[in-house]
Amino acid sequence: MGLEEYQRKRDLSKTPEPHGKGGRSVREWRFVVHKHAASHLHYDFRLEMDGVLKSWAIPKGPSLDPSVKRLAMMVEDHPYEYGDFEGVIPKGNYGAGEVIIWDAGTFHAAGSEDPEQGLELLREGLRKGDLKFVLHGEKLNGEFALVRIKSDKGNSWLLIKKHDRFAGSDDVTRLERSVVSNATIEDVRAGRMPQRPPVRLSVSDQPDMTGASPLALMPRQLAPMLATSAAEPFDDPDWLFEIKLDGYRAIAEVAGQDVALYSRNNLSFNKKFPTVVAALASLGVEAVFDGEVVVLDETGRSYFQLLQNYQRTGRGNIAYFIFDLLYLSGEDLRNRPLLARKERLRALLPDLPDLRYSDHVMESGKEFFELARQNNLEGILAKRAASLYQAGKRSREWLKIKVRLQQEAVICGFTQPRRSRKGLGALVLGVYEDDRLVCIGFAGGGFDEAGLKEMYDLLQPLVQDGSPFQQPVKSDMPITWVRPELVCEVEFSEWTDENVMRQPVYLGLREDKEPKSVVREMVASPPAPPQRAADAPPPILPRQAGGKGASGKKGQEEIIILDGHRLELSNLDKVFWPDQGYTKGDVINYYRSVAHAMLPHLVDRPESLYRTPNGIAGPGFFQKEAGELPPSWITTREIYSKHVDKNIKFFVCQDEATLVYMANLGCIEINPWLSRLQHLDYPDYFVIDLDPEDIPFAKVIETALAVREVLDRAGAVSFPKTSGATGIHIYVPLGARYDYDAAVEFARVIATLVHHKAPDFTSILRSPKLRQKKVYLDYLQNKPGQTLAAPYSIRPRPGATVSTPLTWEEVNPGLDPGRFTIATMPGRLEQLGDLFAGVLGPGIDLEQCIENLERG
Repeated sequence: MGLEEYQRKRDLSKTPEPHGKGGRSVREWRFVVHKHAASHLHYDFRLEMDGVLKSWAIPKGPSLDPSVKRLAMMVEDHPYEYGDFEGVIPKGNYGAGEVIIWDAGTFHAAGSEDPEQGLELLREGLRKGDLKFVLHGEKLNGEFALVRIKSDKGNSWLLIKKHDRFAGSDDVTRLERSVVSNATIEDVRAGRMPQRPPVRLSVSDQPDMTGASPLALMPRQLAPMLATSAAEPFDDPDWLFEIKLDGYRAIAEVAGQDVALYSRNNLSFNKKFPTVVAALASLGVEAVFDGEVVVLDETGRSYFQLLQNYQRTGRGNIAYFIFDLLYLSGEDLRNRPLLARKERLRALLPDLPDLRYSDHVMESGKEFFELARQNNLEGILAKRAASLYQAGKRSREWLKIKVRLQQEAVICGFTQPRRSRKGLGALVLGVYEDDRLVCIGFAGGGFDEAGLKEMYDLLQPLVQDGSPFQQPVKSDMPITWVRPELVCEVEFSEWTDENVMRQPVYLGLREDKEPKSVVREMVASPPAPPQRAADAPPPILPRQAGGKGASGKKGQEEIIILDGHRLELSNLDKVFWPDQGYTKGDVINYYRSVAHAMLPHLVDRPESLYRTPNGIAGPGFFQKEAGELPPSWITTREIYSKHVDKNIKFFVCQDEATLVYMANLGCIEINPWLSRLQHLDYPDYFVIDLDPEDIPFAKVIETALAVREVLDRAGAVSFPKTSGATGIHIYVPLGARYDYDAAVEFARVIATLVHHKAPDFTSILRSPKLRQKKVYLDYLQNKPGQTLAAPYSIRPRPGATVSTPLTWEEVNPGLDPGRFTIATMPGRLEQLGDLFAGVLGPGIDLEQCIENLERG
């Protein structure tokens, strides 16, 4: 279409819109969605193609619901530079009104991520009127389609969301702020645009190689990190303990005077808690906080019912207790240890009545829990002091230990009242197990007369004919069913054998929770105490072949619920290591014990499964294609493979439940990619794999130290780990700043320099015949789709050895990789923490490293 129509409609001397010199993204195509308050509010959806932004006006905005088809009117092409435009188009000009960048990101053709092939698919789809693409934005993600419908002018299309893990019924247009300036349309109209340079979304021609750490963009609309329930308190010097507050979890994005305070499911709290917003604005910082909004009574105690009734009664004092700092002044802190983040937070926060620092104690969890019980508090939180912030993940690095049992529940119906009671008798409550609702009991206590009437009135518009449960629910009173849209909190005495709550009491509605997120609170075991003595028993004891499995049952299956998902574990007593007697159940137990440290190295990475279903004595096989095997709750991703010329659906391990599912398939070994879904062409690190060919392990150690010497000369931080076999892997963080070509080239330079230092016993030749009695410096592992055994992965080898992160001080002639096993690794991890956390850090500056090597 070109830009002639765009320029004809506008007097570019009177509007701030860009003239249109043309341009293109160097690495990935971009998409932009403008929210545009012209004569009618609408959304302008734009896809980069052939140097311009193909554009559609969507009156009602995009939808994440595949059943909703939104009208999209194709309009004139816009220039590439328009993707950075925010501001006001003056009156009298075409499209006069306020404009913000509502969403932005990258995209690719649905059929291929290869740029050339993808461009042809997009052009063909545009020509045929059936355009399919995958978005990677802040608000819009996953596959969409634009389908042309018959009309007089031929410019009428439908925007349709495809069924995938990003689909849902939430109204995404309720997220009203710009992803660039954080401004709303109302802010622009009132002249309240942030007084700072706009963030440019254009991808630069070259990566930043100035040597300075690049300023990070403020993370937007974060989902908070969640804690796992634990049964009892514990003491541990590596853990800190906080009071468990009884309120609304809230993330706060602060950019000077601009504040966005929102719930864990992105509902704005700005109007609900204006005094907190005003206090945050007074800080004068650019920061992202995590905390809890509570109402305090006259004794300074918070409890949820007081908060629930605050809008009606006005009783109590609102306060925002802040316990984490995720971003500050251009620095993303989520990959820093929790204790370091809290120290920065303590120094930052002033003493204000509406903002409170949530303090902690170290080590003494049992005593702290007893104080919480004596003061009638809800409970305590236990957090590993070295834990990184895993947004949106429920982690075993954070545990919640409650004085009283509480449970979030979805309201699915109500019973007819008895005798003189009015409105309703009891709420019928449920939780989600996978994608289905399961009844967990009835709650009739906890209401006063006003509360009963309020609840009855709230439920009337939600009444429906059928039950939302698949299984019948027994009740001695008639039940009125409702749509499962409201979430409440209840307190109860215990779970019965039938998995329903005994004596539940209603505490209040949870407006901050999405019904689909409500699962049964399963109680995890507290972490094993640190091993103080050298002879302390390992958590998994060797057994003779034919002994009982990890479940204590021989030849039986076991059903567990993890992360709200039901897992059927089979053949737990099958012996995987005949000499030691370790079983499949031991593999599953091991991965559960190290999941807190292992998952940060697996999340968002495609997995190539190596399955050994009959243990190390039987044959193993690689499985890349997930096919129809996994249940719907497991994340998968289709990625185009040049090798087989088709899309392959990969597993992606996002949580402990998926890790256990893979182990149950017989995956002794876990093999993730070097890059993540968000930037598949840009690895987070590169690896030098030291692979010996019939040469003593002492030479592998000597080679590893030579690699470290060269990397130190380059100014590149590095992290060693055992391969779990006879080699050593040396990781260098890149922070996803460089593509695979750059990574493999720099790895080649390092390997070549090391080989020149030790030509007698090292080799960079790929053929095994040409590197006999040498240590192969394998730098070719750094290619798209290549995998290595993950940190803490078991290897299917004699002794049940583990690929183990090391300190460089441990890389010495006395190192024995055979002592790091399924039995010893959990205790080592408890003592030392994750030695590989730095691999996920900001990354090195390649250009500076090359300059350092040239000078040296």
